[in-house]
Amino acid sequence: MTERVTLITGASAGIGIELARVFAANGHRLALTARRADRLEALASELSAKGGTKPIVIACDLEEADAGETIAAALAAAGVELDNLVNNAGFGVFGDAVESDRVEQVGIVDVNVRALTDLSLRFADQLIRNKGGLLNVGSVAGFLPGPGMAVYYASKAYVISFTEALRAELGPRGVRVTVLCPGPVPTEFQARARIGSGHDTAVLNVSAADVAREAYRGLMANKRAVLPGLAIKIVPFLLRFFPRDFILFAASRFQRQRR
Repeated sequence: MTERVTLITGASAGIGIELARVFAANGHRLALTARRADRLEALASELSAKGGTKPIVIACDLEEADAGETIAAALAAAGVELDNLVNNAGFGVFGDAVESDRVEQVGIVDVNVRALTDLSLRFADQLIRNKGGLLNVGSVAGFLPGPGMAVYYASKAYVISFTEALRAELGPRGVRVTVLCPGPVPTEFQARARIGSGHDTAVLNVSAADVAREAYRGLMANKRAVLPGLAIKIVPFLLRFFPRDFILFAASRFQRQRR
């Protein structure tokens, strides 16, 4: 019987590391991918030291067009199949879209949208065969427009819509499909996005570890969406009561305060 693994992208930092720890603690063998091989190796050693099988490490940049092929080849070489796929990798860039680096912003689409779509479709047959799970990491940002981080917010709107559609298609075939939509979480994301301190500290009240635990429970329970933290859970509900123009104005003002 082919060994089954959980593939986690963006596993070298933040929520990705915590997701790896949660899955490993619950007996899943892992395949970890991210750009930084040294961090992946350190995490793999940490997890194996706790008694589990050492994860498969795949150093790979998801901005590259052939990333999916690289990952699939590494898994095939290891003789494993996926029973869970966690598309966690993603990043954003803070600043007005027309004034920010175009190549960097297209890179957001490559990682947050193209790679996530590629891997979800590429391994769908394995998830169906193994009655597994698909966890895509969106964001509460996906529920509204985001002037000041326009491409990032739009990418997360895609993740939410795409994941919910896959849930309708794959659910009848025995696959659990969940979208994780955290709010701001204190990780390396803020530094890479070049976000100032602004007002984030007022809402950074859910740790990466707590987000990961809620995400794992939600996927295993086959929840449609997981929104960690009480404050974040009410955001989509409240947005229904405000005109879109007001939401756009409020989002723009909030983003200016983060500079």
